Amino acid sequence: MFIHKIDEEVSLKMLEMKDAKKIFQLTDLSRNYLREWLPWLDRTTKIEDTQAYIQHCLNGFADNASMTTVILYQGEIAGVAGYNQINWANKTAYIGYWLGEETQGNGVMTKVAKALTDYTFNELHLNKVEIRAAVANKKSRSIPERLGYVNEGCIRQAEWLYDHYVDHIVYGMLAEEWEKKRV
Repeated sequence: MFIHKIDEEVSLKMLEMKDAKKIFQLTDLSRNYLREWLPWLDRTTKIEDTQAYIQHCLNGFADNASMTTVILYQGEIAGVAGYNQINWANKTAYIGYWLGEETQGNGVMTKVAKALTDYTFNELHLNKVEIRAAVANKKSRSIPERLGYVNEGCIRQAEWLYDHYVDHIVYGMLAEEWEKKRV
């Protein structure tokens, strides 16, 4: 089992089928909160939906096309983060994340995004990381901004969110830029 310890409170653990119940419970507890920015909540109504998601993620990992982890905060599952897609041809990883409502405001996701960015460049040896967030999703956008990602622009009507489209801001970080920040 892969566990990447970020600090004393935060770790990343490879997603496993045995995590389905806890992830579904966390999803259910944070449903109204998460629904504001995530389009899949209405399709996740029973534990089997979470199990299907986990299987999809495991298949993506087996195909070397993605990597999904659970976020452990103080030893408990607090959210999900990872690479929604890894484009090996263009050497780019696309980070996605969500955190349960109770854990918000503790700096957890900034630590997680920083760790995933480090991993992208130092372990996967890719050239670029992208994070996308809805224009009005200030909490999600603050994470790449805090880490010094470059705002590369807006994709209009990038995502259908239940009954309306939302525009996305694309944030990017290049390996050479990240290396300069570490010095």
